[in-house]
Amino acid sequence: MNIRSRTNIISWSFVSIAIVMISIFYFYPMIDALILSFKAGLGNNLNFVGFDNYKRLFTDSTFRVALANTSIYLIVQVPLMIALSMIISVLLNDRNLKFKGFFRTAIFLPAVTSLVAYSVVFKALFSPDGLINTLLVKLHLVNAPIQWLTDPFWAKVTIILAITWRWTGYNMIFYLSALQNIDHSIYEAARIDGASAVKQFTKITIPLLKPIILFTSITSTIGTLQLFDEVVNITKGGPGNATTTLSHYIYNLSFKYTPDFGYAATVSYAIVILIVIFSIIQFRVGGDRKDG
Repeated sequence: MNIRSRTNIISWSFVSIAIVMISIFYFYPMIDALILSFKAGLGNNLNFVGFDNYKRLFTDSTFRVALANTSIYLIVQVPLMIALSMIISVLLNDRNLKFKGFFRTAIFLPAVTSLVAYSVVFKALFSPDGLINTLLVKLHLVNAPIQWLTDPFWAKVTIILAITWRWTGYNMIFYLSALQNIDHSIYEAARIDGASAVKQFTKITIPLLKPIILFTSITSTIGTLQLFDEVVNITKGGPGNATTTLSHYIYNLSFKYTPDFGYAATVSYAIVILIVIFSIIQFRVGGDRKDG
């Protein structure tokens, strides 16, 4: 056996461990869940029913409500968070700004806090007698406390504020890293030519950040479509199902209602399909177009 063959064997022996682990803990559950989505029954007493579960999606009112709620979070929160992340990163990239390290750390810190812990804090802040309502009433901005957690509209606003607070700093890091790789002389040349700060942002910063915008948009979309912790811990999906998401509905189907693992797997693959669709759209809209 020559050295090259021996090296290949040793290399594959290391890679094979990862392949086996990924196959067991990633690919096998995905395939098993797909098979499970074609079955129905109570508990583990499941029978093959073909596409009945997928047909059920179109007549399931709770699924439609959960899909609508998730879509609202996606349409409102993701663009808001991406815009805030870019603006904050531009401000923190200013060479003349003092205490940049402190501000960057402070804004990023929410991303490393416990999902449950920060959700409980938000629930306390937005409770009827919480700090937010107390401040709003004392400042005479409202006449009575806002029902942040029990009103369908304000409950959605609370969830959007919570996930925006947590993930804006996380996305900011990507934009900040990209901005630091942009030659500062480009901005100096633009200023000499009389370009305003807004024009520099729209004509220089955004085009140069296009790959990062695409990346953060896709990852944020995936995260929002899988939104679970905040809804469960802040509003418990209420009032009624006003804030229930698809992931929360999957949990309810599996553990809260009479266990229906087959249909829960079907809803899970509905999320997969949505992620694929939105990712393709974002690649089409934000990807580089090369003429053939």
